[in-house]
Amino acid sequence: MTTYALSSTVLPVVQRVKVPVIILNLSPAAAIDYTAFNALSDRTQMTGEWLAHCAACPVPEIANVFKRAGIRFHQVTGMLYNDEACWQEIAGWVEAARVAHIMAYNRLGCMGHYYSGMLDIYTDLTQQYATFGGHIELIEVEELAALRKTVTDGEVQQRIARFHDAFEVQADCLPDELEKAAITSVALDKLVAHYQLGSMAYYYKGTGNADNETAIASIILGNSLLTARGIPVAGEYEIKNAQAMKIMDSFGAGGSFTEYYAMDFTDDVVLMGHDGPGHIAIAEGKTRVRPLEVYHGKVGKGLSVEMMVKHGPVTLLSVVEAPGGGLLLLVAEAESVPGPILQIGNTNSRYRFAIGARRFVNDWNSHGPAHHCAVGVGHIADKISKLGALLNMEVRRVC
Repeated sequence: MTTYALSSTVLPVVQRVKVPVIILNLSPAAAIDYTAFNALSDRTQMTGEWLAHCAACPVPEIANVFKRAGIRFHQVTGMLYNDEACWQEIAGWVEAARVAHIMAYNRLGCMGHYYSGMLDIYTDLTQQYATFGGHIELIEVEELAALRKTVTDGEVQQRIARFHDAFEVQADCLPDELEKAAITSVALDKLVAHYQLGSMAYYYKGTGNADNETAIASIILGNSLLTARGIPVAGEYEIKNAQAMKIMDSFGAGGSFTEYYAMDFTDDVVLMGHDGPGHIAIAEGKTRVRPLEVYHGKVGKGLSVEMMVKHGPVTLLSVVEAPGGGLLLLVAEAESVPGPILQIGNTNSRYRFAIGARRFVNDWNSHGPAHHCAVGVGHIADKISKLGALLNMEVRRVC
């Protein structure tokens, strides 16, 4: 609103563009120079100067008409210059719009099938399309297994060297397991390139098929590299969480796959993490690679990653399938704090919440999310709320 704007002029424009609207109620200065203004001798010039400061005047008129016309709108009130808080809010809207655009054009790969035990992670794919847009590609595990057979020795050695550069590979990691992981990592890159994927969810037992079982058992390091370069991978076929991870990563916060591990009532923190891929770009220090004789609740054995999310502010995000249909965003802000963790070859962090561990767990669970969520660095709940507004999604904030 640069000056007085008639609602009869604004309404038809907004009706035609059919996009979310943010009304910028920005004054050109902190205050009118009343002395200089009242000293003007030319009444026409005085009227012009008054109109120059008139941004706030048409806002209630525009808001009234938008409401009555069923047009959703949001407001930013402040100054055109020298108003950092105001322009941070505007930047937040721009960033939220950018993330909505990324989601609208994202290609999500779904490889394998659901695990029959976890009913909370199931989702309606059409609802994912309707809410976020994008494209969902259903992929056979056999495609990954077949691509593994095309990987050359040179590609394997290059990938193993990359593992040593990206990770802290523990001495007890067997060369044979590193080779298997390298083959799968290269094959994954080829699969992602073929389908032009921006994110992926996967789960597969592979029992009874050695090639498939090897592909899935050796997938963790490759998935971690993909996640670190902006192609987040969610295990256990958790499509909702792949979406949450992509949102977090698109905001530049990372977005690592996580769930509750335990509660530490002595230190008032919640231990959270997950087996499988981790977002190594937001790790505290270098991510370790450890061998596991048995995967936690999954078929096979092999190499896994162990990392802690960077200490400092973090945000948790869950895409929740609402009981009555539709999706909502559940968000909480916390702090990643130092302290002892479980050295079990998983991602693992300690989170402290302003409302306390007990209340956080009760409040978070009360909204009925799946047991997975995405965690990223920084406090970005406000940006996520703006994204929800642009996508017409309900956003519930726990803390």
